[in-house]
Amino acid sequence: MKILRLTLIAAAFSMLASCAAPVTRRIERNPEIYAKLSEEHKQNVQAGKVEEGMSKEGVFLAWGPPSRVAKGSSGGKPLEKWVYTGERPVFRQVYGFGGGAWGPGVWGRGYCGFYDPFIFAGPSVDYVPFDAAHVDFVGGKVTAFAAAPR
Repeated sequence: MKILRLTLIAAAFSMLASCAAPVTRRIERNPEIYAKLSEEHKQNVQAGKVEEGMSKEGVFLAWGPPSRVAKGSSGGKPLEKWVYTGERPVFRQVYGFGGGAWGPGVWGRGYCGFYDPFIFAGPSVDYVPFDAAHVDFVGGKVTAFAAAPR
């Protein structure tokens, strides 16, 4: 009985430990990156915020890996844009008709088929991707950003 109780307590503890926020998990998995940040940037990372002048590593810790990366140039300097995508629900009403078929049976002998004349209607939800946030880097530092990913 004592072993069962200890096992259940250990299982509950491990489940609670796995519920840590994504930012906290990224910091715990990358302590060397976090240690290199300034105190101001560490506070922003813990709050999940990005600010101008932050490094790519700081943005990674705060917002996670980007959905896509675009590279180019701006004013002769290399520019890198990290884009974070999200999903929006799109609700719509769906209508349709059931159907069936009548036709010759196997090898033309008799009739084999079904007919199901139902009509259905109901709501449907699709999730559509969209660009939720982006961060621009010049020289490895944030020069512009918009929105925080949810």
